[in-house]
Amino acid sequence: MTILFDSFDVSWWPYLFVLLGASLPTNMWRWLGVGFAGRLRDDSEWILLARAIANALVAGVITRLILFPTGALTFIPVWMRLVAVAVAVVFYFGLMRNLFIGVLLGSLTLVGLTFLFGVPMT
Repeated sequence: MTILFDSFDVSWWPYLFVLLGASLPTNMWRWLGVGFAGRLRDDSEWILLARAIANALVAGVITRLILFPTGALTFIPVWMRLVAVAVAVVFYFGLMRNLFIGVLLGSLTLVGLTFLFGVPMT
């Protein structure tokens, strides 16, 4: 692997190497999904399973960000993160399931609470 990586003497090669290494494994599954999804009905068991798994993954990531944050979120108290998520969920369901507005208002709530209560970010 080192021979391949060091064999090119251009500054952009490491970035291309990382991009290909990160995108090809992910995109391969997406291409396979697109190829097989055209043959499935919207209410088939496989589509319902895929939808349930996707929803569970998103819920897990959101829960992890709230309860076990990393980076700048570690300085924000849990109650502020929970209030911001509650605002986002309320506005998402209250505004005809507009994801953009829900995420925007939840983010603005989190930023507003941190400024209002003077949470130090360092």
